[in-house]
Amino acid sequence: MSQKEQIQGRSAFPIPTADIMGQLPTQFFAALVQNVNREIAGGHDVINLGQGNPDTPTPSHIVKTLQQSAENPLYHKYSPFSGYAFLKEAIAQRYKEDYKVDLDPETEVAILFGGKTGLVQLPQILLNPGDVCLVPDPGYPDYWSGVALAKARMSFMPLLESNAFLPDYEAISPEDRVQAKLMYLNYPNNPTSATAPLSFYEDTVKFARENQIVVASDFAYGAIGFDGHRPVSFLQAPGAKEVGIEFYTLSKTYNMAGWRVGFALGNAEIISRINLLQDHIYVSLFGGIQAAAAAALTSSQQCVTDLVARYESRRNAFFDALASIGWHASEPGGSFFSWLPVPEGFTSASFADLLLKEAKVAVAPGIGFGEHGEGYVRAGLLSDEARLCEAAERIGRLGLFR
Repeated sequence: MSQKEQIQGRSAFPIPTADIMGQLPTQFFAALVQNVNREIAGGHDVINLGQGNPDTPTPSHIVKTLQQSAENPLYHKYSPFSGYAFLKEAIAQRYKEDYKVDLDPETEVAILFGGKTGLVQLPQILLNPGDVCLVPDPGYPDYWSGVALAKARMSFMPLLESNAFLPDYEAISPEDRVQAKLMYLNYPNNPTSATAPLSFYEDTVKFARENQIVVASDFAYGAIGFDGHRPVSFLQAPGAKEVGIEFYTLSKTYNMAGWRVGFALGNAEIISRINLLQDHIYVSLFGGIQAAAAAALTSSQQCVTDLVARYESRRNAFFDALASIGWHASEPGGSFFSWLPVPEGFTSASFADLLLKEAKVAVAPGIGFGEHGEGYVRAGLLSDEARLCEAAERIGRLGLFR
């Protein structure tokens, strides 16, 4: 049964369905979750490295701020449509301290219901049916959802290991350069875990200006860089705010995935359009959550330093364990993911199925992130070191890398 048939169902009463609902991309990872849950329901101990959900709690000082703020009657009323000024000022302060980027809190910051909301809404704000959006391949599948909802067309930019998983702008066809109105970038990258240097963003600004393409930088993993390197923000490149915006989220930086707090930052005209659309959909976030988010951004950042150190320690332990079984890959430069090559004779999906069934280890098949994700699987650093090493040991028993 097709996705559209499933939506329409078999009701005797004819429920109308918009055509666009049948044009949305298939949620590839829903099947992965179902398969993992099936193994767990069967009594198996599954080590789930396929998820992208932080495994440690939100720092206690942020939680306490929410608890206290929830008692404030001011926050029991509707929040200002575009959010409280103190939260926008807090994100501007954080960007100034971390990236030396100046932002006008009033005109260059929009508060979002999580970064995903902004990423999916942006094509609906900027694109008309038939317009082209440049999308990384492999990349975050919800970019596809936003383009589909706008009835626009995607042109994929291959991210190849031979080019450090950065797009090659010279390889984009002249036709797509002319028709493209929007481009997504994401570094540190999901799923490849690659990072981007400032020189890449300088080239990006030049390319965007020459071809009149808006840049949308997805900086969801912007706080997570290893080996003493802080990831570079797109907005650090001269002229970046002229051609685009950046999306930032508290989900990964402060383990606040369930709190749904994100931001769009940069070009004032685009920020204005985002706020306009949101005025028609939302009445901003609960004020208590905004107060807690501001506390996260303006208080000591030691919790972030500790979190990054934890992920780096996990990375080191995991890759030592992988090397011991003969599975060799490039170590992540950022994010909390690992991008691992599939052994010869397997597709990414068949290899992931084998690991789940035979080793009880779940990983995400690369094909779920796009055509050029084939040949890899994504494993998250979202279990403690002992479990990561156990996962490698279980995989090693299959003898696939000898």
